[in-house]
Amino acid sequence: MMISQKKIASTMICFLLLLLSIAFSEPTRNLNGISAPTVQQIRNRHDGSREVIVDNGIIRVSFSSPQGLITGITYKGIDNVLNPHIRARGYWDITWQGENIRGLDRIEGTKFRIITQNEEQVEISFSRTWSGDSHIPLNVDKRYIIRTNTSGIYTYGIFERLPQWPEVEMGLIRMAFKLNPDRFHYMVVADNRQREMPTDDDRNIQLGHAKALAFKEAVELTHPHNLKFRNQVDDKYQYSCEVKDNKVHGWISTKSHVGFWLISPSGEYRSGGPVKQELTSHVGPTALTTFISVHYVGADMETRYRAGEAWKKVLGPVFIYLNSDSTGNNPRDLLWQDAKRQTEQEVEAWPYDFVASSDFPSRRERGTVTGRLFVNDRFLTPAQSAYIGLAPPGLAGSWQTNTKGYQFWTKTNETGFFTIDNVRPGTYNLYGWVTGFIGDFRYENSVTVVAGSEVNLDRVVFVPPRNGPTLWEIGVPDRTAREYFVPEPYKDTMNPLYLNHTDKFRQYGLWQRYTELYPNHDLVYTIGASNYAQDWFYAHVTRKINDLTYEPTTWQIVFHLPYVNWRGRYTLQLALASASRANLQVRFNNEYSMPLFSTGYIGRDNAIARHGIHGAYRLYSIAVPGRLLRTGTNTIYLRQAKAFGPFEGLMYDYIRLEGSF
Repeated sequence: MMISQKKIASTMICFLLLLLSIAFSEPTRNLNGISAPTVQQIRNRHDGSREVIVDNGIIRVSFSSPQGLITGITYKGIDNVLNPHIRARGYWDITWQGENIRGLDRIEGTKFRIITQNEEQVEISFSRTWSGDSHIPLNVDKRYIIRTNTSGIYTYGIFERLPQWPEVEMGLIRMAFKLNPDRFHYMVVADNRQREMPTDDDRNIQLGHAKALAFKEAVELTHPHNLKFRNQVDDKYQYSCEVKDNKVHGWISTKSHVGFWLISPSGEYRSGGPVKQELTSHVGPTALTTFISVHYVGADMETRYRAGEAWKKVLGPVFIYLNSDSTGNNPRDLLWQDAKRQTEQEVEAWPYDFVASSDFPSRRERGTVTGRLFVNDRFLTPAQSAYIGLAPPGLAGSWQTNTKGYQFWTKTNETGFFTIDNVRPGTYNLYGWVTGFIGDFRYENSVTVVAGSEVNLDRVVFVPPRNGPTLWEIGVPDRTAREYFVPEPYKDTMNPLYLNHTDKFRQYGLWQRYTELYPNHDLVYTIGASNYAQDWFYAHVTRKINDLTYEPTTWQIVFHLPYVNWRGRYTLQLALASASRANLQVRFNNEYSMPLFSTGYIGRDNAIARHGIHGAYRLYSIAVPGRLLRTGTNTIYLRQAKAFGPFEGLMYDYIRLEGSF
């Protein structure tokens, strides 16, 4: 029986289509029988949009092309771990402003490339080159890596600015993921910061589900879907975390026994140093990785580039990790413990050796800096458990607001020795500070690191500010207001997570307690009789008169001096842990005289409103002429003179009066 040529051709076409279908739907196997990642490019026949799909047999990730938005993650039978009801599901974005323009750029690419594709991994790129259009003047290359036998996605961004481009300011660069709200309800930030969360719909003020509060990000849940959340306050800043602790956070689907985690193995690509605070996860369900932001610092943290200034920086990689538990035995704890173990592995593997970009140096292309830190405050001692790090050259403490370069931090051991590993080649200053001592350390010489170098600085000495012996002190010099009196929260708006918690300051509305405690007069602290843990309010805030009126407050420090050198010079060391639109005036023994010292208008860190215990650190060494003091009883008046609303104020870190030598 003869078969026509047409029928043979038709059969061959069907066979080829079948082979292509198998190739695109099933990942190939490497020599060990493990699925190697595959890349598939398809066009939506309905709307013409394009999609890139990477599949390694464990997860299947969909990207819009060439935009590079993550539109879907299929894992363990869940069609999409991300929110299928919105377009913005997994994305990078930047807030910025230039000349006559201000906006939010979601960083959508215009070009797709496959960088690497082999048995071990796939690395893909979604890039955009600035051409004078309305986007932020940056070249951006978003990279994604999916590896064999790996339950997750590595991602990093290469951001570049050319010198001939116009001036620009950036306030925020981050990655955001909006998870499937039907599955993810349990959020984890730390061992002692995890809970079932309300929904995004519960925050809807227009539908009457919530009530607006004094600070715009906070709402009171009046009609939530689950009555146990009723009257609770939801505010994303209640879940902020310092960079040094911000290694892993995410969400758990107790329904599917699946976890979604953002793992940051290094802080080198973040800005502001180890105690800079950033958002983590919050209602949505939302999970964030923030690289640059003004949070808890203010406008000083904005990244400003002048015309003629070039810049290039690699942000990441971070690891988007998914895990599952099929035992059903306490899946929340098992998934969280596994996420922490995975985080330890990622930290150990840093810097990754599988990143294809030459802008990301490998371990052998980096260097190490070692030394031993001493502190000399009248006598020399090893600086134990001190923070010490490398950051771009600048003044002492400038690392707090540096956003353009990389930072590498560690802590000294009990004898002051330190090792800073995996430092990118470059020229840095060595910075640090020591708990128990005021001020910022900066090594007098710059530190140059080259590939493979081991720089031994031997002994370095920090001499903290001091002009005389301590006459008295208030607080602990640790750059926070943690040791001071934090009042109890309001019972009808409390977050139950922070009851009997070490972070009790994270409750909403604590600033209002000051007016209730001091309705008619301000705080008076007597040296030798008062206890700062009970008698020094954690924040120097305004007093509420009515809903529209607030007034400045003046705190008093009363102390006794048995002898005064009237011709001598005393020093008031005043360390601030936070400042929010404040103006602190200092007077001695006359509340109505001209202030001896005024900070002027300082700070926009919003730590008071955002449930923090610190923002940016400031130290003022105030010279006090002996003629202003008295033998016997003296009073210092600390007046916070700005009072337009409830959030003007500051937090003290530490106060010390030094005698005259």
